[in-house]
Amino acid sequence: MRVAEINRNTAETQISLKLNIDGTGKSDIKSGCGFLDHMLTLFAKHARFDITLNCKGDYEVDYHHTAEDIGICLGLAIKQALGEKRGIVRYGSMILPMDETLILSAVDFSGRSCLRYSAEIPAQKVGNFDTELVEEFWLALVRSCECNLHIKQLDGTNSHHIIEGMFKSVARSMKQAVTIEEQYKDEIPSSKGVL
Repeated sequence: MRVAEINRNTAETQISLKLNIDGTGKSDIKSGCGFLDHMLTLFAKHARFDITLNCKGDYEVDYHHTAEDIGICLGLAIKQALGEKRGIVRYGSMILPMDETLILSAVDFSGRSCLRYSAEIPAQKVGNFDTELVEEFWLALVRSCECNLHIKQLDGTNSHHIIEGMFKSVARSMKQAVTIEEQYKDEIPSSKGVL
């Protein structure tokens, strides 16, 4: 089993996260923000990752530190669970429709950090969650996970659908990329011999 456990305590957030990337999509998410709980729950379901998350954040300020620090912890957990990355497909991509919304995502677990994010979310908030924090979450995850991640909104007008489409699309891309290719299970998928 490829599993990880991350505990991160700062003056702004206290986070404990458990991850099993060979799971079934079970989750127990308590971020302190209902909308973020919803996004992370469906991320776990579509990636088939088992995730247990507890976060206490400085919600009286806003959800910035919560979203960013959860992104950091999830990225660290994915990196730790993948280890040397032997046998993984490495690359994954998905064009995901959700009603009027269409989201493209592509991931490479390359050992290098790069986020390319192109989205126009009409509303400034969904519930009490600032929509600009979506990009902050992905940026934090990418930096700590050391992967390349491209997210591109191809269509969409409903802010909730656009964000949900992103989380589902990235989840599906990551599910594909972390899959072990049985015939290459002892190989690192790089001509350099290391990722």
